[in-house]
Amino acid sequence: MSETTVKPDLHYRRFTTDDITAAHGLSVAVRWPHRPEDWRFAFDAGTGFVAEENGAVIGTALCWKFGAARGTLGMVIVSPDQQGRGIGRKLMELVLDELDERVTFLHATPAGQPLYEKLGFAACGALTQHQGTVEQAPPVVLPQGETLRAITPTDLPVLIELASRGSGLDRSATLPALLGVAQGGVVLERDGEITGFALARQFGRGYAIGPVVAAPSADNERAKALVSHWLTQHVGNFVRIDVPGGAGIEAWLPTVGLVPVDSVVKMVRNAEAAQHSVEPDAAWRAYGIINQAMA
Repeated sequence: MSETTVKPDLHYRRFTTDDITAAHGLSVAVRWPHRPEDWRFAFDAGTGFVAEENGAVIGTALCWKFGAARGTLGMVIVSPDQQGRGIGRKLMELVLDELDERVTFLHATPAGQPLYEKLGFAACGALTQHQGTVEQAPPVVLPQGETLRAITPTDLPVLIELASRGSGLDRSATLPALLGVAQGGVVLERDGEITGFALARQFGRGYAIGPVVAAPSADNERAKALVSHWLTQHVGNFVRIDVPGGAGIEAWLPTVGLVPVDSVVKMVRNAEAAQHSVEPDAAWRAYGIINQAMA
Protein backbone atom coordinates (compact mmCIF):
# COMPACT_ATOMS: atom_id res chain seq x y z
CA MET A 1 0.00 0.00 0.00
CA SER A 2 1.51 3.31 -1.07
CA GLU A 3 1.82 6.20 1.35
CA THR A 4 -0.23 9.32 0.69
CA THR A 5 1.73 12.56 0.80
CA VAL A 6 -0.19 15.63 1.93
CA LYS A 7 0.98 18.62 -0.08
CA PRO A 8 1.47 21.65 2.17
CA ASP A 9 -1.12 24.37 1.60
CA LEU A 10 0.42 27.41 3.27
CA HIS A 11 -1.44 30.67 2.95
CA TYR A 12 -1.92 33.93 4.84
CA ARG A 13 -5.16 35.64 5.79
CA ARG A 14 -6.69 38.12 8.20
CA PHE A 15 -6.84 37.17 11.88
CA THR A 16 -10.44 36.66 13.07
CA THR A 17 -12.01 36.05 16.47
CA ASP A 18 -12.30 32.38 15.50
CA ASP A 19 -8.48 32.21 15.57
CA ILE A 20 -8.13 33.13 19.25
CA THR A 21 -8.14 29.52 20.48
CA ALA A 22 -5.44 28.50 18.00
CA ALA A 23 -3.42 31.65 18.74
CA HIS A 24 -3.57 30.85 22.44
CA GLY A 25 -2.27 27.38 21.66
CA LEU A 26 0.69 28.91 19.85
CA SER A 27 1.50 31.22 22.76
CA VAL A 28 1.37 28.24 25.14
CA ALA A 29 3.76 26.37 22.82
CA VAL A 30 6.34 29.17 23.08
CA ARG A 31 5.69 29.54 26.83
CA TRP A 32 4.04 32.94 26.76
CA PRO A 33 1.64 33.57 29.67
CA HIS A 34 -1.27 35.02 27.66
CA ARG A 35 -4.77 33.74 28.37
CA PRO A 36 -7.46 33.56 25.66
CA GLU A 37 -8.92 36.70 27.27
CA ASP A 38 -5.61 38.51 26.80
CA TRP A 39 -5.61 37.55 23.12
CA ARG A 40 -9.17 38.78 22.74
CA PHE A 41 -8.39 42.17 24.26
CA ALA A 42 -5.33 42.55 22.03
CA PHE A 43 -7.21 41.59 18.87
CA ASP A 44 -10.29 43.67 19.65
CA ALA A 45 -8.02 46.72 19.88
CA GLY A 46 -6.18 46.05 16.63
CA THR A 47 -5.94 43.79 13.61
CA GLY A 48 -3.59 41.15 12.26
CA PHE A 49 -2.83 38.10 10.17
CA VAL A 50 -2.34 34.36 10.51
CA ALA A 51 -0.33 31.80 8.59
CA GLU A 52 -2.47 28.73 7.99
CA GLU A 53 -1.34 25.38 6.61
CA ASN A 54 -3.65 22.46 5.88
CA GLY A 55 -6.33 24.03 8.08
CA ALA A 56 -4.07 24.69 11.08
CA VAL A 57 -2.94 28.12 12.25
CA ILE A 58 0.86 28.00 12.54
CA GLY A 59 1.70 31.69 12.86
CA THR A 60 0.27 35.02 14.04
CA ALA A 61 1.10 38.73 13.99
CA LEU A 62 -1.02 41.64 15.25
CA CYS A 63 -0.73 45.41 14.96
CA TRP A 64 -2.35 48.51 16.42
CA LYS A 65 -2.93 51.99 15.01
CA PHE A 66 -2.73 55.02 17.30
CA GLY A 67 -4.03 58.15 15.66
CA ALA A 68 -3.06 58.91 12.08
CA ALA A 69 0.71 58.62 12.31
CA ARG A 70 1.84 55.93 14.76
CA GLY A 71 1.44 52.25 15.44
CA THR A 72 2.87 49.21 17.17
CA LEU A 73 3.08 45.52 16.37
CA GLY A 74 3.47 42.34 18.35
CA MET A 75 2.15 38.86 19.12
CA VAL A 76 4.43 37.58 16.34
CA ILE A 77 4.56 33.82 16.89
CA VAL A 78 5.44 30.91 14.64
CA SER A 79 4.86 27.35 15.80
CA PRO A 80 8.20 25.96 17.07
CA ASP A 81 8.12 23.09 14.59
CA GLN A 82 7.52 25.45 11.65
CA GLN A 83 10.25 28.01 12.26
CA GLY A 84 12.96 28.60 9.67
CA ARG A 85 10.56 28.69 6.72
CA GLY A 86 10.26 32.48 6.42
CA ILE A 87 6.78 32.50 7.94
CA GLY A 88 7.65 35.08 10.59
CA ARG A 89 9.11 37.44 8.02
CA LYS A 90 6.04 37.17 5.79
CA LEU A 91 3.72 37.89 8.71
CA MET A 92 5.86 40.90 9.62
CA GLU A 93 5.66 42.19 6.05
CA LEU A 94 1.87 41.91 6.15
CA VAL A 95 1.47 43.93 9.35
CA LEU A 96 4.01 46.49 8.13
CA ASP A 97 2.00 46.91 4.92
CA GLU A 98 -1.07 47.39 7.12
CA LEU A 99 0.67 50.11 9.14
CA ASP A 100 2.09 51.69 5.96
CA GLU A 101 4.16 54.82 6.63
CA ARG A 102 3.29 55.15 10.30
CA VAL A 103 6.11 55.53 12.80
CA THR A 104 6.02 51.98 14.16
CA PHE A 105 7.35 50.58 17.44
CA LEU A 106 7.96 47.06 18.69
CA HIS A 107 9.77 45.29 21.52
CA ALA A 108 12.26 42.72 20.28
CA THR A 109 13.77 39.66 21.89
CA PRO A 110 17.44 39.01 21.08
CA ALA A 111 16.32 36.23 18.71
CA GLY A 112 13.97 38.51 16.80
CA GLN A 113 16.10 41.65 16.64
CA PRO A 114 18.16 40.67 13.55
CA LEU A 115 14.99 40.11 11.48
CA TYR A 116 13.51 43.42 12.60
CA GLU A 117 16.71 45.25 11.70
CA LYS A 118 16.50 43.79 8.17
CA LEU A 119 12.96 45.17 7.96
CA GLY A 120 14.10 48.70 8.76
CA PHE A 121 13.81 48.87 12.56
CA ALA A 122 16.49 50.44 14.77
CA ALA A 123 16.98 50.19 18.53
CA CYS A 124 15.75 53.22 20.47
CA GLY A 125 15.36 52.00 24.04
CA ALA A 126 14.86 49.09 26.40
CA LEU A 127 12.20 47.51 28.58
CA THR A 128 12.50 45.29 31.65
CA GLN A 129 9.86 42.82 32.80
CA HIS A 130 9.51 42.60 36.59
CA GLN A 131 7.33 40.03 38.31
CA GLY A 132 6.80 38.00 41.43
CA THR A 133 4.35 36.79 44.03
CA VAL A 134 3.58 39.58 46.48
CA GLU A 135 4.51 38.26 49.92
CA GLN A 136 3.97 41.42 51.92
CA ALA A 137 2.18 44.67 51.20
CA PRO A 138 4.62 47.59 50.99
CA PRO A 139 3.67 50.86 52.67
CA VAL A 140 1.95 53.35 50.38
CA VAL A 141 3.87 56.59 50.95
CA LEU A 142 2.10 59.50 49.29
CA PRO A 143 3.90 62.66 48.21
CA GLN A 144 3.23 65.47 50.66
CA GLY A 145 -0.06 67.21 49.94
CA GLU A 146 -1.29 64.52 47.53
CA THR A 147 -4.12 62.04 47.91
CA LEU A 148 -5.00 58.73 46.27
CA ARG A 149 -8.51 57.91 45.06
CA ALA A 150 -10.37 55.67 42.63
CA ILE A 151 -10.80 56.75 39.03
CA THR A 152 -14.20 58.20 38.15
CA PRO A 153 -15.81 58.51 34.68
CA THR A 154 -15.19 62.27 34.68
CA ASP A 155 -11.43 61.63 34.85
CA LEU A 156 -11.34 59.91 31.44
CA PRO A 157 -10.43 62.92 29.22
CA VAL A 158 -7.52 63.86 31.47
CA LEU A 159 -6.31 60.26 31.73
CA ILE A 160 -6.36 59.87 27.95
CA GLU A 161 -4.26 63.02 27.63
CA LEU A 162 -1.74 61.86 30.25
CA ALA A 163 -1.52 58.34 28.84
CA SER A 164 -0.97 59.75 25.35
CA ARG A 165 1.70 62.17 26.50
CA GLY A 166 3.50 59.57 28.60
CA SER A 167 3.60 56.96 25.85
CA GLY A 168 3.84 59.20 22.78
CA LEU A 169 0.87 57.27 21.34
CA ASP A 170 -2.74 58.39 20.92
CA ARG A 171 -4.65 56.55 23.67
CA SER A 172 -8.11 57.99 22.91
CA ALA A 173 -9.47 54.57 21.92
CA THR A 174 -7.15 52.30 23.89
CA LEU A 175 -7.62 53.70 27.38
CA PRO A 176 -11.44 53.39 27.44
CA ALA A 177 -11.10 49.80 26.20
CA LEU A 178 -8.50 49.08 28.86
CA LEU A 179 -10.72 50.51 31.60
CA GLY A 180 -13.39 48.10 30.40
CA VAL A 181 -11.23 45.08 31.30
CA ALA A 182 -9.25 46.57 34.19
CA GLN A 183 -9.71 45.51 37.78
CA GLY A 184 -9.75 49.18 38.57
CA GLY A 185 -7.76 52.37 38.47
CA VAL A 186 -6.45 54.98 40.90
CA VAL A 187 -5.24 58.55 40.55
CA LEU A 188 -2.99 60.75 42.60
CA GLU A 189 -4.09 64.34 42.89
CA ARG A 190 -3.03 67.60 44.49
CA ASP A 191 -5.54 70.42 44.97
CA GLY A 192 -7.91 68.75 42.54
CA GLU A 193 -5.28 68.30 39.81
CA ILE A 194 -4.30 64.78 38.75
CA THR A 195 -0.58 64.11 39.13
CA GLY A 196 -0.54 60.45 38.14
CA PHE A 197 -2.61 57.31 37.63
CA ALA A 198 -2.27 53.53 37.40
CA LEU A 199 -4.47 50.64 36.29
CA ALA A 200 -4.34 46.95 37.12
CA ARG A 201 -6.00 43.99 35.43
CA GLN A 202 -5.94 40.22 35.23
CA PHE A 203 -3.26 39.01 32.84
CA GLY A 204 -1.42 35.76 32.26
CA ARG A 205 -0.55 33.98 35.50
CA GLY A 206 -2.02 36.68 37.72
CA TYR A 207 -2.24 40.45 37.44
CA ALA A 208 -0.52 43.19 35.46
CA ILE A 209 0.03 46.75 36.65
CA GLY A 210 -0.02 49.27 33.83
CA PRO A 211 -0.10 51.77 32.48
CA VAL A 212 1.51 53.77 35.27
CA VAL A 213 1.87 57.43 34.29
CA ALA A 214 2.92 60.28 36.57
CA ALA A 215 4.56 63.66 36.64
CA PRO A 216 8.23 63.11 37.59
CA SER A 217 8.84 63.60 41.32
CA ALA A 218 11.65 63.36 43.86
CA ASP A 219 12.86 59.76 44.07
CA ASN A 220 9.93 58.82 41.76
CA GLU A 221 7.68 58.81 44.82
CA ARG A 222 4.49 59.19 42.78
CA ALA A 223 5.17 56.10 40.69
CA LYS A 224 6.14 54.13 43.81
CA ALA A 225 2.93 55.14 45.59
CA LEU A 226 0.81 54.08 42.62
CA VAL A 227 2.55 50.71 42.25
CA SER A 228 2.49 50.13 46.02
CA HIS A 229 -1.26 50.70 46.08
CA TRP A 230 -1.82 47.82 43.68
CA LEU A 231 0.61 45.56 45.52
CA THR A 232 -1.41 46.03 48.71
CA GLN A 233 -4.43 44.72 46.78
CA HIS A 234 -2.60 41.59 45.62
CA VAL A 235 -0.79 40.05 48.57
CA GLY A 236 -0.38 36.37 47.73
CA ASN A 237 -0.91 36.97 44.01
CA PHE A 238 1.47 36.90 41.06
CA VAL A 239 2.03 40.42 39.70
CA ARG A 240 3.86 41.72 36.64
CA ILE A 241 4.91 45.18 35.46
CA ASP A 242 6.87 46.12 32.31
CA VAL A 243 9.07 49.14 32.91
CA PRO A 244 10.65 51.36 30.22
CA GLY A 245 14.39 51.79 30.51
CA GLY A 246 15.43 54.77 32.59
CA ALA A 247 12.10 55.07 34.41
CA GLY A 248 13.96 55.15 37.72
CA ILE A 249 12.03 52.52 39.69
CA GLU A 250 13.95 49.46 38.46
CA ALA A 251 16.13 49.21 41.58
CA TRP A 252 13.16 49.73 43.90
CA LEU A 253 10.86 47.07 42.42
CA PRO A 254 12.87 44.05 43.70
CA THR A 255 12.62 45.47 47.23
CA VAL A 256 8.83 45.03 47.02
CA GLY A 257 9.00 41.58 45.46
CA LEU A 258 9.00 42.31 41.73
CA VAL A 259 12.30 41.01 40.39
CA PRO A 260 13.61 41.53 36.83
CA VAL A 261 13.18 38.39 34.73
CA ASP A 262 13.64 39.58 31.14
CA SER A 263 14.75 42.55 29.05
CA VAL A 264 13.81 43.42 25.49
CA VAL A 265 14.88 46.12 23.05
CA LYS A 266 12.49 48.86 21.95
CA MET A 267 12.77 49.48 18.20
CA VAL A 268 11.33 52.03 15.77
CA ARG A 269 10.75 52.16 12.03
CA ASN A 270 10.01 55.12 9.73
CA ALA A 271 11.76 57.55 12.09
CA GLU A 272 15.23 58.33 13.37
CA ALA A 273 15.98 56.22 16.45
CA ALA A 274 17.58 59.19 18.20
CA GLN A 275 14.26 61.04 18.12
CA HIS A 276 12.65 58.28 20.17
CA SER A 277 15.49 57.52 22.57
CA VAL A 278 14.23 60.15 25.01
CA GLU A 279 10.96 60.56 26.91
CA PRO A 280 8.16 61.67 24.54
CA ASP A 281 7.00 64.31 27.05
CA ALA A 282 9.17 65.80 29.79
CA ALA A 283 6.14 66.59 31.97
CA TRP A 284 4.67 63.06 32.07
CA ARG A 285 6.53 59.78 32.30
CA ALA A 286 5.40 56.21 31.70
CA TYR A 287 6.69 54.04 34.55
CA GLY A 288 4.76 50.99 33.40
CA ILE A 289 3.27 50.16 30.01
CA ILE A 290 0.06 48.41 28.95
CA ASN A 291 1.94 45.46 27.46
CA GLN A 292 4.93 44.84 25.22
CA ALA A 293 2.79 44.63 22.09
CA MET A 294 0.65 47.75 22.51
CA ALA A 295 3.34 49.58 24.57
